[in-house]
Amino acid sequence: MAAEKTSETKQPPLIPIKVKSTLDQSLQPSLIWVPESAKTTPAPLLVFLHSWSGNYKQDNAKWLNEARKRGWIYLHPDFRGVNQQPEACGSRLARQDILDAIAYVIEHYHVDQSRIYLAGSSGGGHMTMLMVGHHPDRFSAASAWVGISELADWYQFHVKDGEPQNYARMILKSLQGKPGASAEIDAEYRDRSPLYWIANATEVPLDLNAGVTDGKTGSVPFAHTLRAFNMLAEKNQTTPVSKAEMQQLWDHGKLQTPTPTDQMSDETYGRDIHLRRNSGVARVTIFQGGHEGLPEPACEWLSKQSRDTSTFGKNRTGQK
Repeated sequence: MAAEKTSETKQPPLIPIKVKSTLDQSLQPSLIWVPESAKTTPAPLLVFLHSWSGNYKQDNAKWLNEARKRGWIYLHPDFRGVNQQPEACGSRLARQDILDAIAYVIEHYHVDQSRIYLAGSSGGGHMTMLMVGHHPDRFSAASAWVGISELADWYQFHVKDGEPQNYARMILKSLQGKPGASAEIDAEYRDRSPLYWIANATEVPLDLNAGVTDGKTGSVPFAHTLRAFNMLAEKNQTTPVSKAEMQQLWDHGKLQTPTPTDQMSDETYGRDIHLRRNSGVARVTIFQGGHEGLPEPACEWLSKQSRDTSTFGKNRTGQK
């Protein structure tokens, strides 16, 4: 899902690394690219998260190119690979793998810790929102695209005529049961669903995005992104996106009464914008498109964000 299919021709070499998990001591793989400048001068770090059915070897060359041309370090962690086992799919182990990989890069290279950026599409968008919810102090800013915000709801979306389809079956393998099967399983669904944690990240600049046809032409209804934004709006005591507006976008692909921010243009997207709202340091954008991430506008927005994270983990474990 949402993997970039571009050729790897002329791409800079990605370096494989293995980092010991601080939770179960297993060696977990990642790929990194480091500009020469980062060996002596602090550089921003882009942590890009693979999609639902991918792993750290997934080809996300367009995102790598955005990091490369900006002189950013690029980190592509595995976080337990494809979401079809309990250790993956937003588990505590998977979340810690990302933190451990970031710590490794900080230890071995010169990282500007006021510019640690997180991004991902689809399953990577799910994990981006989940990470900033559980560990908001680790990230300077984050850009999430077409992400899943509530796993129980997404499970139901992929059950047809009572039969779990592909993504629902993958959730069952990861969560070990369907929603409502037990209190323990329901607690896992909640722990791994960004909707219940993202309000912790009101101080993190967040860029939430989805295509207006996703859920019809794609696998994740755009309401997942809007509902996540509304949790931030509730915490910030700002106006949420209404249910009526969500329905208008679903039914007609546009709003009946757009606000001034909805009508703005954004050349970096190269697409029509159907909704754009802000709450605190977060923004949400529904653009003309489907189940996809747009690397250029994501990295252009991230490049303008700065927030010191150097105290992360000091005098505490940095874990949940």
